[in-house]
Amino acid sequence: MTGPAEALERRIDDLRAAVRRAVTAGDRARARTLRTELHRAEQEWESALEALAPEPAPPAPVPAPAALLPLREQVHQALTLLGAPAAPKLIVQVHEAFSTGGITSARLTSLRRDEERSFRSAPQMRPYYLCAALTADLLAPARGLLAVSTWPMATRVIGPLSPRVDFLTAAARLAEQIERLADPGPSARRLLWRFAANIPGAATGPDQASPTAVAAAALAELDLHRAADQRHRDDAARRARDRLDEAQQLFGTKFGVVARGAGAT
Repeated sequence: MTGPAEALERRIDDLRAAVRRAVTAGDRARARTLRTELHRAEQEWESALEALAPEPAPPAPVPAPAALLPLREQVHQALTLLGAPAAPKLIVQVHEAFSTGGITSARLTSLRRDEERSFRSAPQMRPYYLCAALTADLLAPARGLLAVSTWPMATRVIGPLSPRVDFLTAAARLAEQIERLADPGPSARRLLWRFAANIPGAATGPDQASPTAVAAAALAELDLHRAADQRHRDDAARRARDRLDEAQQLFGTKFGVVARGAGAT
C-alpha cells in the first residue's frame, strides 16, 4: 500500500490515541467528536484499499448456442457422410445420429425443387446444389433420392445394381465414422444395426453390430457388385453428358427419348 492508504493508517492511529486520551480525561464531548472522525477515516481507508486492488478479470463470455445450420447444409453433411444418393428418411436418420437439431422428411419434400429453381434462376452461383439422382435408363429423376451436384455424374446415376451398391457404400462409411467416435450414442448404434441386419455376416449378435464387422462385411459384398454397377453408371453418365444440358444433368429430364441410343445398354 502507498500514498493515501498509508496516510490514512497514520491518521487512524493518531485518532485512536486521541480518543483514548479524551476518554481517560473524562472529556466525553471531545471523545464523541474524535470517534466520528475515526469512523470517517476508517471508511476512507477501506475505499483506498479497494482503489489499490487490481481490476477483476471480466467474466468469460458464455458462448451463444450454435446457430442451427440451414436445412440444405444439414442435408449436405448427411449425404457427404454417406457418399451415395439417399432417401429423405435415411438422411434424417443420419442427421439424428451425428448432429443436433431435428429435421423431418416432410421438410425435405420441396428442397430439391427449391434447389432446381435456384439453379435455373442463377446457375452455378452456389458451391453445391442438392440435386436429383438420375435413373440410368431414362436419365429422369430417381424417385425420392437426393444427391450432391459436386459428385461425379457416375455417382449420381442409378443403375440396376446401384441401390445395393449405394446401401453397402453407405454402411461402410457409416461404420467407419462411428468407429472414430469415442461415444457414438444410441441413435448412431441403432442406425448401424439397421444396416448390419441387411448385410450377411455384419451382425455380431442379436441386435448387436460392431463398426469393424459392418464395414468388413459391407466392403466384402461391395467387391462382388462394384465392377458391374460401375459399367452401367459410366455408360449412363456418358449419355447424360452428351445429351443433357447443365440443368438436366443435375435435375434430370422428363423426356425418356434421350436415354436410348448407340451407347445404351
